[in-house]
Amino acid sequence: MTVTLADVAARARVSPATVSRVLNGNYPVAATTRERVLRAVDELDYVLNGPASSLAAATSDLVGILVNDIADPFFGIMAGAAQTEISGPEGSSGRARGEKLAVVCNTGGSPQRELTYLTLLQRQRAAAVVITGGALEDPAHIAAMSTKLARLADAGTKVVLCGRPPLPEGAPGARNGSVLAALTFDNRGGGRRLTEHLLTLGHRSIGYVAGPTERTTTRHRLEGHRAALAAAGVAGDQDRLTVHGPYTRSSGYDATRELLRRDPGLTAIVAANDTVALGACAAVRELGLRIPEDVSVAGFDDLPFSVDAVPALTTVRLPLFAAGARAGRLAMGKEDPPPGGIATIGSDLMTRGSTAPPRG
Repeated sequence: MTVTLADVAARARVSPATVSRVLNGNYPVAATTRERVLRAVDELDYVLNGPASSLAAATSDLVGILVNDIADPFFGIMAGAAQTEISGPEGSSGRARGEKLAVVCNTGGSPQRELTYLTLLQRQRAAAVVITGGALEDPAHIAAMSTKLARLADAGTKVVLCGRPPLPEGAPGARNGSVLAALTFDNRGGGRRLTEHLLTLGHRSIGYVAGPTERTTTRHRLEGHRAALAAAGVAGDQDRLTVHGPYTRSSGYDATRELLRRDPGLTAIVAANDTVALGACAAVRELGLRIPEDVSVAGFDDLPFSVDAVPALTTVRLPLFAAGARAGRLAMGKEDPPPGGIATIGSDLMTRGSTAPPRG
């Protein structure tokens, strides 16, 4: 539903003229009144440049790309590929050629920053928004995200999810058509194949270093891991053999030391991603153990450095560049959305030197 200047005025308990003065900044307004008006603007997601319905044909040349951490190659690769498609071919220039300005918005993993960036992009009449990475599994945040994405769609903004599952059915504020396309990775399948590989090698004592508990990527990869164990009839307290933490090297280091303290007989460690796996490798070596002779270590994502680790990491390869490029083409209207707006992108198991059969 379109939010008007009058709606903001009613929420802030001031006249429409006062709202206009605050937004234009060309007339003195009491600080308390100004704060009340700006709070109402934020709460209602009011688009400063006019009714959202009138902006559908007047979007800007701006495209926003939301990432959790631009320093993380997982996000950097997808964002770079999307930006290449959005900015146009090298050597081209001019709006007639279809180029747009791609702006990378680094949320730092903050749910509030994610919502704030979406609001700012709506106010800038962004032509498209690409949101990368796993989603936060919090009902309140899901509802807020669904509402904001619907308002962006109403304003003529194309919304593409890359490496993120579609909005849950029945989420408050969600409706068909608010998201142009959701390109989701097969994290469950990849997690299952990775653990099946270790089981085939003969491992039965496997620790798992998981990501943050509230992220969809974390849950899906862990579900794949545990499904493989269950299918193989491997018993054990899986909660005791799982430690959650951020997707960082230090988390992998600390979690691996904790897992080996809980069960010194572990013969393999599965890490939530390759960065976490590097920390796991450091912890294993610090404890005087060899990789893979004493403990096998596996990662996920196949980030560029994984093949240069010593030994090279066994991991699951996600086509990050291809996914980001496809998201960019969808955002620019260069490619038709997948049937039903959802596409699951497969993964490949990369078997390398960091995994081997357990000794004995």
